[in-house]
Amino acid sequence: MVKFLKMYFWDAIINHYIDFEGRASLVQFWYFVLINFVFCFILPIIFVKIIGVFDFCVLNILWWALLIPSIAITTRRLHDTNRSGWFQLVGLIPIIGWIVLIILLVLGPVNPNKFDEGV
Repeated sequence: MVKFLKMYFWDAIINHYIDFEGRASLVQFWYFVLINFVFCFILPIIFVKIIGVFDFCVLNILWWALLIPSIAITTRRLHDTNRSGWFQLVGLIPIIGWIVLIILLVLGPVNPNKFDEGV
């Protein structure tokens, strides 16, 4: 777990915090989403069950801190499918938009790609 945390989550936070260029693989994206989900949703539930209280101010700070890297890695994932990062806005459409966005995010890479570095 520590290897995945370091390789996929910590790398996206430290090295690619505001990097909207290039591509992100399926594995890189979905591990980031999984670890992000654990930190923002599962961990607070565990803290509430064990300690009995959780400071939602900490959760709010964590959520805001992870917002930009989440948008950035989603943009890079969409680049891997040869789509613009602006396709994230499809998710603003209730229900159907989220379904379409998830389908776009699970598509495989497209080669050659207009978002490749040096092209």
